[in-house]
Amino acid sequence: MSISSFITYLSLEKNYSPHTVLAYEKDILDFKEFAALQFDLTDIDEASYALIRSWVIKLVESGISHRSVNRKIASLKAYYKFLLGTEKLSANPLAKHKALKTPKKIEVPFSEREMEEVLRQVVFNNTFEGKRDKLIIELLYATGIRRAELINLQVKDVDFGAGTIKVLGKRNKERIIPLLESLKETVLDYIEERDRLPTIRDRGFIFLTSKGNKIYETLVYRVINGYFSEVSTKVKKSPHILRHTFATHLLNKGADLNAVKELLGHSSLASTQVYTHNSIAELKKVHLSAHPRNKK
Repeated sequence: MSISSFITYLSLEKNYSPHTVLAYEKDILDFKEFAALQFDLTDIDEASYALIRSWVIKLVESGISHRSVNRKIASLKAYYKFLLGTEKLSANPLAKHKALKTPKKIEVPFSEREMEEVLRQVVFNNTFEGKRDKLIIELLYATGIRRAELINLQVKDVDFGAGTIKVLGKRNKERIIPLLESLKETVLDYIEERDRLPTIRDRGFIFLTSKGNKIYETLVYRVINGYFSEVSTKVKKSPHILRHTFATHLLNKGADLNAVKELLGHSSLASTQVYTHNSIAELKKVHLSAHPRNKK
């Protein structure tokens, strides 16, 4: 019963995406299964840290990465924190747990050349789907919004007069992002094409399938991966890499870190600083090429 209450809390109060909620639920149910099979414990609300530690050891020994193990433990920790908040638990068994060490994860953004090639040289069909796919790529790159934010973007969120879009981010936090002048015509052209669909079920949303339904996460991933595969040899080609590219390119051009933080919708500057490693590399390149003391 507590698990279902927690899942409802994540969906309705925390406003997490269905994909995120499903991940939390799977992690907790995996632990519940382990506790029942290995320790004959049916109520994980009574689990001790020693029991949880046994699960961590089993996960590591099975070959799961430290990053994945940490994610599973974070799900469990959030669950126990919820139980504490609802006074169904007096102490969090994971209160003193330390995350496993993980190698620093560096995600390589698309280069400006790759962005130019995908938007100028790749052929987008002059159809509803072609116009939609191109706008998805352009909007993700021009605004840095998350995949879930793109999916939930509504027509009423675009203010063509002010040249802005309103985005509903994590924890229902709204932010306003400037809309590039060059994008306005692309958005209007797509919406006109969209309105000619024979059936529209989710009219309020900007991005739809050809059947008139709101687009979904795997569709956005396929769009990004498919088109960028034509111009890039990078292993990872995803919507999040476009968000990473947006931030990196702004910082490379001298944008203020705090301004980029606000555009991305980060709650802390630490979250934005992960995007700076490429900017530092760019600064090093400029420094080495321009400094009189550097011997070429």
